[in-house]
Amino acid sequence: MKGFNKAILTIVLLFSVAAASAQEGKKPRNWTLNGHLQDLGTVWIQDWDGTWQTMNQIKNRFDFRWYPGSFSVHIGMRNNITYGMMPKLYYPYMADLAVVDPSYLDMTRLIGKDTSYYMTSNFDRFSLRYATGNFQATVGRQRINWGINYVWNPNDIFNTFDYFDFDYVERPGCDAVHLQYYTGATSSVEAAIKIDSRDRITLAGMYRFNKWNYDFQFLGGYMTGDYVVGAGWSGNIKGAGFNGEMSYFHPEENFGDTSGVLVGSLGVNYTFRNSLMFQFAGLYNSDGTTGPAGMGTGFFIYREVSAKTFTLARYSLFGNISYPVTPLFTASLASMFNPGDNSVFVGPTFDVSITSNIEFMITAQLFFGDQGTEFGDYGKLAYGRLKWNF
Repeated sequence: MKGFNKAILTIVLLFSVAAASAQEGKKPRNWTLNGHLQDLGTVWIQDWDGTWQTMNQIKNRFDFRWYPGSFSVHIGMRNNITYGMMPKLYYPYMADLAVVDPSYLDMTRLIGKDTSYYMTSNFDRFSLRYATGNFQATVGRQRINWGINYVWNPNDIFNTFDYFDFDYVERPGCDAVHLQYYTGATSSVEAAIKIDSRDRITLAGMYRFNKWNYDFQFLGGYMTGDYVVGAGWSGNIKGAGFNGEMSYFHPEENFGDTSGVLVGSLGVNYTFRNSLMFQFAGLYNSDGTTGPAGMGTGFFIYREVSAKTFTLARYSLFGNISYPVTPLFTASLASMFNPGDNSVFVGPTFDVSITSNIEFMITAQLFFGDQGTEFGDYGKLAYGRLKWNF
């Protein structure tokens, strides 16, 4: 709790300094503050003939950035009020899971809860960056983005994101030290180390470069008990985007045997002249099963994915089509398929821009399959979101 109070005090001091700088009126403002406020409604239908479970979430985010010379500070804060039928039915489990912070520093707090609501606050960015010439170093809670693929990122070993968590567009961060040196206009060397809440270490280095109009990357290191090597690329073929990434994980405890796991993904995307866009992706996991790959409904409520375990399936396929019907209205349809157990996810989305900074979205996550399959136990979820960006 003391660490969290210190973080709050730091926020207050930074805002005070920023406000004082703005009042001087003699220098250009060297800080920014933006974020969003939104209302997200959810309906969960496990059985069409059963009870339709509902909940509502009021979410707020602040992103404060300060640029004092060669240093820069980024503090991102999320606040959430969740209430309705679902928090009541799953009390106190939803509230308890909402404050699980997987990072080394516990910067998530439960502000209040009762049998039908809970309030949380979380710092998902809290970092200091120093840059000079071609070198920069970042310390603190940050996002280390080593992934390339739109859906599955085997190279993203520091802070893997979950595709189904569509409302978290900023994506999770981690408590880490990240060093970068740009060896050229399109090449760099990076090294990073992080520690999580269970004192597990992830340490790796990466080399990026451009060749034949393709961006390539190679990495090697250690991820929470596994040695890892990986590679990725991004380019285009005949105007279509083409990317891929793969990582090989080998357990530290069984270094001499063949128990390693290979995870790889491929992606293709193409946009027509009328702005109609197609995206396709595939995932392979050598440790995955070709049979039922279900994890139960509890896993969907609290999904903890990693670059090694996006899914229990050996093969996964993804497709998405998106089209701006008007400049203010976009419709899209995404789908995921497990060929091993024939379960399917379908996700239609309709997004309307009401003003330049207010948008309304309706989306659904529809899961189909037999019981015990990857998508067979989740039912159907529908969402409505009104969001104001500032």
